[in-house]
Amino acid sequence: MASSILKNLVKLSSSPATTTATRSFSLVTTQISNHTAKWMQDTSKKSPMELINEVPPIKVEGRIVACEGDTDPALGHPIEYICLDLAKPAVCKYCGLRYVQDHHH
Repeated sequence: MASSILKNLVKLSSSPATTTATRSFSLVTTQISNHTAKWMQDTSKKSPMELINEVPPIKVEGRIVACEGDTDPALGHPIEYICLDLAKPAVCKYCGLRYVQDHHH
């Protein structure tokens, strides 16, 4: 699916006719919309954001945390260094995990 979308987009960039390009682009948009609608039909399953929000904020002693998404590098994401100076939990932009500074006074 993704490779066919990529091929369509490549065709768009090299196509001289704008009407064909517009038609191909709308086809790609339709394919993505149909896929998303099909995925959202099943209300018995939780969305990825609902699942990640069930994970409580991770307490960290330092001011900066390095989030990798998972302990296994093959399953994670690029390292994001997150500053925890604010009172509210900081959120990783890749995986949505929340971190909060654990104050020991």
